[in-house]
Amino acid sequence: MKAITNGIIYTGDAVLQNHHILVDSNKIVSIVQELPADIETVDLEGKNISAGFIDIQLNGGFDRYFSQQPDQETLMDLYKASCSFATPYFLTTLISSPQQTIIEAIKATREFHEQHPTMLGMHLEGPFMNPEKRGAHNKAIIRNPTDKELDEIIDLGGDIIKVMTIAPECFTDAQLQKLLKTDIVLSAGHSMMTYDQAQRYFSMGITLVTHLYNAMTQLGHRECGTVGAVFDNDSVYAPLILDGGHCHYAAARIAHQQKGDKLFLISDAAFLGRQKQHMEWDGLSIKLENRFYRDTAGNLGGAAISMPEAIKNAVDHMNIPLQEAVEMATIRAARAVKMENNIGRIQPGYPAVFSVFDDDLLDFKVLIIK
Repeated sequence: MKAITNGIIYTGDAVLQNHHILVDSNKIVSIVQELPADIETVDLEGKNISAGFIDIQLNGGFDRYFSQQPDQETLMDLYKASCSFATPYFLTTLISSPQQTIIEAIKATREFHEQHPTMLGMHLEGPFMNPEKRGAHNKAIIRNPTDKELDEIIDLGGDIIKVMTIAPECFTDAQLQKLLKTDIVLSAGHSMMTYDQAQRYFSMGITLVTHLYNAMTQLGHRECGTVGAVFDNDSVYAPLILDGGHCHYAAARIAHQQKGDKLFLISDAAFLGRQKQHMEWDGLSIKLENRFYRDTAGNLGGAAISMPEAIKNAVDHMNIPLQEAVEMATIRAARAVKMENNIGRIQPGYPAVFSVFDDDLLDFKVLIIK
């Protein structure tokens, strides 16, 4: 048994000082005020500790892009990059792709997950979306689903695809019901849903949207759009790309007022670390300009933010306490994808997988105790 000491503990629902985390066999045993005698300690030197940060939408690592090269080498690049930014838990994201590429990505993701379980699985973002809200996705690949395609995705990937972004209006009700009966969390995104359509699909069981504000219909005073439906529905979780480019910080503050503890953080990073300067792939050309990836027309072509940076932005620009910002990157994200019983908290029985960071979110690391 080991004890993690001399840190400020963000448990997921409280902040504890002068406490210690006892760990044994890769699991949290207890949180105590008195240290057992002669126990091996890990000294945090006054830093903060939380459950490992969670990013449910990560596209690339330092240099490789999963949708371009959905293989083990790419997944290792994502894994190393994400962990270097104190985010041990993530979903590798496959954007709109041919069916055979989806199958190859499912196999690669499952194989990598078996060796590195903090890579939680796949976020399949497309190709079943509305072409009018395709963003950086290839219009030639975007399509309505066939029953055969959905059956194949469910049969081959139902265990490893954790989130699937869809435009619900492109599906039949029978197709949606089939997906809703699986363990895959459906996320409405890249969609032209009206307010009424969105509320109908939410009532069917969709409880998540993809990158709030982006690639969806906006809030108007006569047609309230998907954004209005999200604000008006307490059951729906909403993630933000909080980089100041994908949405205005005032919009983030308004979303916080409306969504409360259903609002959480993602990176949706094309690459992490802002080392990759340029990428061309399958009609997509993006270049790093002023901390964002932009396409040849100057439009946003991908995020470059990390989770620590997103947490810092939440504190600085949403005017919320560090505790809540950390929860937006841990327990709230876990709840959004129905993993809150396994990750996202510092509690007995949860994995000994942590993020350690200073108050300024400039010094951070992953801490795994075995």
